[in-house]
Amino acid sequence: MSLLATLPAANSYRRNGAGALPSVFAVSELATASFATVGQEMARLVQALNLSSKTPEITIDHRLASLWFGYSFKPDGWEMPSLWDAVAGDYKAADGWIRLHTNLPRHRAAALKVLGAPPEREAVAKAVRSWAVSNLETAVIAEGGVAAAMRSRAEWLDHPQGRAVSRDPLIGWQGPRYVKLRDRPQATVERPLAGLRVLDLTRVLAGPVSTRTLAGFGAEVLRIDPPGWDEPGVIPDISLGKHCAYLDLKSEEGLGRLHGLMSQADVFVHGYRPGALDALGLTRAKRDELAPNRIEVTLDAYGWQGPWSTRRGFDSLVQMSAGIAHAGMGWAGADKPTPLPVQALDHATGYLMAAAALSALAEAATGKSVMHAHLSLARTAELLAVLGKDDVDAAPISQVKTDYNGVSEASGWGPGQRLNPALRVGATVMHWDLPSSKLGTSDPVWPFRSG
Repeated sequence: MSLLATLPAANSYRRNGAGALPSVFAVSELATASFATVGQEMARLVQALNLSSKTPEITIDHRLASLWFGYSFKPDGWEMPSLWDAVAGDYKAADGWIRLHTNLPRHRAAALKVLGAPPEREAVAKAVRSWAVSNLETAVIAEGGVAAAMRSRAEWLDHPQGRAVSRDPLIGWQGPRYVKLRDRPQATVERPLAGLRVLDLTRVLAGPVSTRTLAGFGAEVLRIDPPGWDEPGVIPDISLGKHCAYLDLKSEEGLGRLHGLMSQADVFVHGYRPGALDALGLTRAKRDELAPNRIEVTLDAYGWQGPWSTRRGFDSLVQMSAGIAHAGMGWAGADKPTPLPVQALDHATGYLMAAAALSALAEAATGKSVMHAHLSLARTAELLAVLGKDDVDAAPISQVKTDYNGVSEASGWGPGQRLNPALRVGATVMHWDLPSSKLGTSDPVWPFRSG
């Protein structure tokens, strides 16, 4: 046994189903491999906990894995809000393309201030046309916004950050230590994570995917957000199985309550850039003091070394930076950036994060030292770039009625249908004990109670 470092071999699991999401990249193959990685580490944990005397067989539904890389929730009789702000998108500059990410008000304000434009798409497009993409990218980021100029794969691999990312492992493991896992008598081979407390301090989209995955195996997930925070375009999809609470971590009371939650958590998942937790007083030494027996998994956008290691970023921006949108444009014969058909970097990184947590739990259960897991969207992009496609002529995958479980889910917004699980590990079948819920609807406490 050893901590997770690579994807599992294709002959180590059973794959059902066919087809592919249309892309120049192996998006569906990445989806199946990501689920298989979760399955591999869950199988290890089941054995490490002595829940099964034999190695569980891992089965992946290739079609469903691909569909889970999109939206897993389909509303009945209502529509989810748009994922994107009206200003967000790709714009043609004087010498290339740039993507502005303006979903958060402060990021939108930063871009508009730099451009000197009102919040109208035509006005923004006109203002962008007078800029060189590299200058605009630099200016928006300096103002506290987020943006990414479109680069080719060759340009990215020659960029200082691209070179730094290429040296990163897929999963970086740091800070070896021994931990003692809390007894969980409720854990069974059917629900191996029952009773496991997961503290979730992540935002769209990779981190929430990881904790949603752990909830699917029975983990008790508590997500913490700032008061009033919302992500309306994605929360119905990724709050499945979780309790969601508000805490003001900039207040002494809120930070104190977080300390208490962390001290009782088994797994801590966060998406803070390097140094951001330190600014809250939650240095690694402090986290070790509060929760010496925790498993910790984290991610950032552009990697953990290099000049952009502290840069804010999102899946769509990393696709622009790392040459994915440029390669898609050539493949599609298009005259504008062509991204992946789904936010595959987010989803794949999320499943790898869940697998990393399971891997560390398995190591701890067998008395071995564990380490903190570090992942990034940019490093996952490098994995996708080298992954081979199984069938370049595969039929396109699209949703059909039988892909859904047929049971109405009473989400916090209205009823809907959820995709069937894509992964089975022996007797362990993923399912969720709670419907998706709005943020701030639970109290920030263990054990759970409704707010």
